[in-house]
Amino acid sequence: LHRTPTDEEIAGELGISTDEFQEALLKISNSTVVALDELWSVSDSSGDQVSLLDTLHDPDAADPEALLDASEVKDRLSDAIAALPEREKLVIALYYYENLTLREIGEVLGVTESRVSQLHTKAVLRLKSRLQGDLRD
Repeated sequence: LHRTPTDEEIAGELGISTDEFQEALLKISNSTVVALDELWSVSDSSGDQVSLLDTLHDPDAADPEALLDASEVKDRLSDAIAALPEREKLVIALYYYENLTLREIGEVLGVTESRVSQLHTKAVLRLKSRLQGDLRD
């Protein structure tokens, strides 16, 4: 066309009458586009404004309760490891933090791989016992 179409041409293309087209234009011109934040906003218990957008669930957001629980578990585990005898603490550190094998830890400590396995098992049992005791408290 290379020009603005007439109302009649638009109505014809839409398959409606010119009157129906005019009525639709009137309805559209009387409506307002509003952002979600402006559509609904209330005050929460602290008096802060909370918008609809603030209430939408973000599936990728970290769960604050889970983060707090994980942090608490790390703190308890750290305390439990700190309470281990030095040799067991060293075995745990070398195995889990330095990723050494039991054989490599044995070379560092000057003991057999079997002895390192015993120390590791003993340390894990102590940690498990201590952490279970913390959960009961």
